Amino acid sequence: MTTTTVDHSFATPPAQPTLRQQVLVLYLSSSALDSNVTGWTRYDGTGRSRPTMGDSDQPPYATGLDALLDGWRLIQMSQLLPHPRGEEYEVSYLPFEFLFEKIVDASA
Repeated sequence: MTTTTVDHSFATPPAQPTLRQQVLVLYLSSSALDSNVTGWTRYDGTGRSRPTMGDSDQPPYATGLDALLDGWRLIQMSQLLPHPRGEEYEVSYLPFEFLFEKIVDASA
């Protein structure tokens, strides 16, 4: 039996070498997917663009649901964790994070 190391496995060329992932992180005003976007960031695995935080004044979508309707796949939602007593109004991280992806053909 031949064993494969993790490094070797990850170094193997992809089965579909022209497909790349684009990632969209949306922070919403509540845990509801149809609530308003309050913050966002994008990452482009195709290399065609290099988006950065604050590179636009308008969010790419008004709601998380709009991103779904445009073909983005939801892959993670933030857990709903209550604030400890006495810290309900502390300013911290944005709690309602939704992570989306699209698989696109980089050769197109």
